[in-house]
Amino acid sequence: MERRPVGERGTAPTEGSSPGAARPPVAVTSAAAARRHVRAVVGERWRSPSGPPSEAAMIDLLLVVSELVTNAVRHGGGLAGFDVAVSEAGVRLDVRDYSPAVPTAAHGPGMPPRSHEGSGYGWPLINRLSSQVDVRRPAEGGKTISVLVPLT
Repeated sequence: MERRPVGERGTAPTEGSSPGAARPPVAVTSAAAARRHVRAVVGERWRSPSGPPSEAAMIDLLLVVSELVTNAVRHGGGLAGFDVAVSEAGVRLDVRDYSPAVPTAAHGPGMPPRSHEGSGYGWPLINRLSSQVDVRRPAEGGKTISVLVPLT
């Protein structure tokens, strides 16, 4: 299976383009690159009457980004995809990897862990900071972990 840098699939205006124009893919190959990308996307797209997200909300979001990407690299055979979308509810992250194995603490799609059963603290932290968590295993292999992190 060929492994290439992955990028955002959504759309956002780029300099000199209309708001509906497709944004060029951004290579996301590490947790640091993913954090920079998410920070940039939130800065471009977050619109709220209450203003920009709080520093605490951004720290939580970037922590979830780091944990998801690091887990994909360490336990999932590498990062196969990374998508980010901003909505009124917060930031949706979709992180794909090459392994069909779900986190040991996951008890079904969208179910938070009942207790800490893994070797680290990442998965429980992801579940604690996210308002929605879903693990899908597509027919083509691997898995996608999708989370919604609120920014308010």
